[in-house]
Amino acid sequence: MKDARKEYADIIDREHHVSRHRRPMPRSARAAQFSPFAALTGYDDLVAESARLTDARIQLTEEQKVSVNEVLTWIMKQPTPAEATFTYFVPDRAKAGGSYETVSGTIKKHDALAHTLLLSDGRTIPIENLCEVNCAEYDRNPEQE
Repeated sequence: MKDARKEYADIIDREHHVSRHRRPMPRSARAAQFSPFAALTGYDDLVAESARLTDARIQLTEEQKVSVNEVLTWIMKQPTPAEATFTYFVPDRAKAGGSYETVSGTIKKHDALAHTLLLSDGRTIPIENLCEVNCAEYDRNPEQE
């Protein structure tokens, strides 16, 4: 093994050079030049996206479809809007599947042409994505059709 002190004897005791014309680089900037290099830009985002889970869309049975339609029909026939809870499927924009959301509110408008419900808070729910509608007033009403 070589002795480093002997090998670099001509420069080891010299004073550290400091330029008279340029200011020294700040430590934060000096450290930044040695930070890790991200060669695969966007790779972390792709890994996070593939790890994100989505739910499969559940197909309603005929009985479930009839139940949803009965409650919606009853709600829309009421003279004052009844408060209800809507559970519906929201398709994912990036990959197969989606998620289920549950919101409460009153129906402001039914758009028969677009097959959507507009709630009083401004949300729009596609009717074909509804999987459950619950209304306390409907459940208490003995004159259900």
